[in-house]
Amino acid sequence: MSRRETPAAVRWAGYVAIAILFAIACGFLSHWQFSRNAERTEQLQLVSDNYDATPVPLADLLPAGAELPPSDEWRPVVLVGRYLADKQLLVRNRPHGGSAAFEVLVPFQLDDGRVFLVDRGWVPPGNSQSDPDHVPAPPSGEVTVTVRLRPGEAVPSSGRTADAGQVPVINLGLVAEQTGPLEQGAYGLLVSEDPAPASTPFAIDPPSDDPGPYLSYAVQWILFAVMGFGFIGYVIRSELRLRREDDEEDEDDDAPVAPTPAPHGGRVRVDPVALHRARRRPRDRDADDEDALLDAR
Repeated sequence: MSRRETPAAVRWAGYVAIAILFAIACGFLSHWQFSRNAERTEQLQLVSDNYDATPVPLADLLPAGAELPPSDEWRPVVLVGRYLADKQLLVRNRPHGGSAAFEVLVPFQLDDGRVFLVDRGWVPPGNSQSDPDHVPAPPSGEVTVTVRLRPGEAVPSSGRTADAGQVPVINLGLVAEQTGPLEQGAYGLLVSEDPAPASTPFAIDPPSDDPGPYLSYAVQWILFAVMGFGFIGYVIRSELRLRREDDEEDEDDDAPVAPTPAPHGGRVRVDPVALHRARRRPRDRDADDEDALLDAR
């Protein structure tokens, strides 16, 4: 069915329905981006509140066998005890220093007998092999360590593994399989050690404070929804204009053409140029040029 055969109201109703469906989709996507922005804002606020808080004993925030409350993530705590250096592990494929680096995990036995995992920082891969050339040893004897609390990571869904003495992620269950019993509620990112060793792994950078693009994306989806209605309005206006032009052409076709009297009483003839002009309405410069060519003939 052609455009002229389809009722205008039916077409326009279809246009509006498409615009409404498009706006609904944009609304869902905008809401999703607003939700992600709210989550990111909460994360940034949590880091701001906890990252530089005053350190407290581990037992004040994480009793034996307890899970780390989300509100206490990044809180600094103090550990007193000794490192179990012979149970040290490496976490492979960690993005530090522009390379697939390693993070150094060492179990730490507290004075109360609990064993808590400490991430001492990262070391680069070796010059001639993937494993690091050197891993700084932790201090021996009794040490006072300050760490920031972090929840354990999930087991990789890809099922990837690591060589002996390494783990693919900081999953406390996987680590405990190689080190023995560990506190499963959290692990700690190293802040300081007292006494300080001669050398340490590189410190892990603080979390990014970038809010992300979520808010701008949410606003863009709202603008897309508005633009959809604007485009439909433009299509309807264009169709109305074309319809008026078609109607005016039909009126011109129906207009009578006056015959031109022949000179010296001859037969009446119809001027073909006049007939052509009567059957069309000049609409633009192209039509004028065409009339000029007919006159020249």
